[in-house]
Amino acid sequence: MGGPSTTKVRYRDRVVEVRPGETLLAALSRRGLPILERSARYRRPRGPFCGIGQCTGCLVRVNDRPLVRACRHNPADGDVVANESGWPSVRFDLFGAVDLLTPGGLDPFRGFRRPGFLVPLYQRVVRRLSGYGRYSVEVIPSAPGPVPIYRSTDIAIIGAGTSGRAAAERLVSLGARPLLLDRAPGSAAPDGAERIGNASVSMLTPPTPDGPREFSLLGFVENGGGFSVRARTVVVATGGYDGPLLFAGNDRPGVVTADLVLGLTPDQERSWFRRAALVGGGPRAREVLDRLGQKVAAVIAPGEVRPEVVRAASDLDIPIYPRSLILAAQGRKRIRRLELAARGQGPHFSLACDGVVLAHRRLPNSSLLFQGGVEMEWRAGTGAYYPTVEPAGRTSVPGLYAIGEVAGVGRADARASGERVADAIAPRSVTAAAPAEALPRVPRDGPSELEGYYRELLGERRSGRWVACRCEDVLLDDVERAHRAGYRGIEVLKRHTSLGAGLCQGRYCLPDALLLLAIREERPPSEVGYIRQRPPVYPTPLAALASLDPTGPAERP
Repeated sequence: MGGPSTTKVRYRDRVVEVRPGETLLAALSRRGLPILERSARYRRPRGPFCGIGQCTGCLVRVNDRPLVRACRHNPADGDVVANESGWPSVRFDLFGAVDLLTPGGLDPFRGFRRPGFLVPLYQRVVRRLSGYGRYSVEVIPSAPGPVPIYRSTDIAIIGAGTSGRAAAERLVSLGARPLLLDRAPGSAAPDGAERIGNASVSMLTPPTPDGPREFSLLGFVENGGGFSVRARTVVVATGGYDGPLLFAGNDRPGVVTADLVLGLTPDQERSWFRRAALVGGGPRAREVLDRLGQKVAAVIAPGEVRPEVVRAASDLDIPIYPRSLILAAQGRKRIRRLELAARGQGPHFSLACDGVVLAHRRLPNSSLLFQGGVEMEWRAGTGAYYPTVEPAGRTSVPGLYAIGEVAGVGRADARASGERVADAIAPRSVTAAAPAEALPRVPRDGPSELEGYYRELLGERRSGRWVACRCEDVLLDDVERAHRAGYRGIEVLKRHTSLGAGLCQGRYCLPDALLLLAIREERPPSEVGYIRQRPPVYPTPLAALASLDPTGPAERP
């Protein structure tokens, strides 16, 4: 029974108890990872994937409000939660036959053009089936909304992880009062700093020589209202996230990232998995191994496995498969086994498991830097774009800095990264000059392990659906078909296939798509380009923006 502080919500005709501090996803996942939605074109069952608000794997409807990320929603007592898709239910969806009967899925843009008089009806049906949700047309009595937040500050820090918090603490010690903007609802700001938590931020046009010398930040607080921040200096410390991997069935429930496991699994006794396949051979894989322990069926790495991971797996008597290709995840609503092959045209074999945890690759959360017009560079170490920065974190845009993981700095140097930027921008800094030596970063040059992995993988015989874009249900076959038709460059390919046009804005599809196009076009990934990153970074309620006065007050802390 729940205590006096327990919140109760209703989901699928049952009452779910939400413990203090839990998100809706944590409460719904207590008895196992739930199936929360169906995919857009193929009506395939989908479950949570990242658990940190970056993907679209846990979208639900709360009190008739669509597109609510369960991993970001802090429930109120009496909330009514429903699934966005699936008829008669999300677990048993009659329209799931689309996945079996139609090779191209539901296509609201190019399908069923004859007879012409039925096109409007067809598109209405398909858009309803493949949409993300519908808005209620009921007239809701007006009620006072959340009070909008206006701030004007000298220094805004976006992200309160290790590097962002270190920068704030150092700035306070040097006499500044920074403003921290963080997506996490957690801890308070350091004494002497201000914080807006649970905040999703977008960057509008950066300062220009002829305009105001301030950055304009716009966003909203989850379950709250909008906010507008003006800052003379902005420090981006948005960190990174665990990347995806291409294989057949990679969108199945049970294929998750290390972010989800480490965020929602307190220990192996309360794991959703009985035998999970862990993908990766580096520090992130070691973290998951320490958390799940003997619930790990095997460690599978696209490349080599680090000695510390080998020791930890050996102590637990867990088999290790270095330099292995993942070909397919078998099972429809739950993973049953993985089909693997040794790299270098080695033998094929299978592994029984009920989950796949992706911990092989960390990607920078760099959308804000693209929006700010920062000069970016491709780094082969992880196969992603990072900002070009000076030793103290200064980017090509005056007044805009990048630190920590989003700048390619490793965890061991994250705190030093934050302190360096503070010394460089504090009004009363005791440091006369920027540090002479740059901190170690993700390698820029050299061979990319993942690019070599995909070169081998594309040479394998393929079957099943390889989902290149989870949000829009774009398959690897769609990407290759467009490439054969003459579409070149990632922006052109996005416009033709919708890859990267979904709610996650390409976080989980573009890095792999760039590698694949580089292989097909036989040119460096940096020449393939990147899509234009437009605000907002995260889907933003119109009500939050409508509550803001564009000429409203700017309060300086």
